[in-house]
Amino acid sequence: MATEYDVPAIRRAHDILRVLANRRTPVKAAELGQACQLAKSTLYLLLDCLEHRRWIERKDGGYIIGIELMALGFAYLRHDGLQTAFHEAASEFVARHNEVVQLAVLDGFDVVYIAREDARRPVRLVSELGMRLPAHACALGKALLANLQPDELAACVPDELPRVTDRTLATRQALNQELDLVRQMGLGQDLEEVATGLVCYAAYVGLTPLGKRVAVSTSIPTDRLDDAHRRDVMEGIRQVARDIARRVVPPA
Repeated sequence: MATEYDVPAIRRAHDILRVLANRRTPVKAAELGQACQLAKSTLYLLLDCLEHRRWIERKDGGYIIGIELMALGFAYLRHDGLQTAFHEAASEFVARHNEVVQLAVLDGFDVVYIAREDARRPVRLVSELGMRLPAHACALGKALLANLQPDELAACVPDELPRVTDRTLATRQALNQELDLVRQMGLGQDLEEVATGLVCYAAYVGLTPLGKRVAVSTSIPTDRLDDAHRRDVMEGIRQVARDIARRVVPPA
């Protein structure tokens, strides 16, 4: 819906980019026009402009996100010093525990994944960089929600909580109880609530100088998680959060 601040050309370009970002394969112009409800003349003018600036690229008869847009997106991490702080702290965790580490930011009621440090052994993740997940379903989201003020939390939690798996929290009451546990533990947990066979633990980093509310997590297949490894990675991910916060979160 248009607002008093609406600029049609920017809105239409954003719609095109959003469609491309949500697809794994090139999208043909005709499909973009239909998805964005654009006339052919308007569509091709926008596509030419975006391609000229390398925000999009042609591939196999369609369009994909371009390298210039990726480069612009990475500036999001650099502005707060998050990129360097995350890489250094996460690298130490991976070297010690050989498990993946992810960094995410809270956007409304969504968790958006913005960085990842991979382990030497593979793990199949549901999340990808730039992907969104509902905050109530994942460990990162719980860690982030648990650190909101009561009025902020009430404003962002929807009336209905969608299930991702049969273990996903489905009511506000269940979520509030879970967030109390997160505050006690200093850790968010996802016990196969996003993907069967995968558990995640997340720790809150804090609010950066530019207002990004961030947290870090690790994801581990259930078949390689024993009690000793669980304790180690839980404390390890807390330490990652502390190390990042020391560098990017202003003192209270």
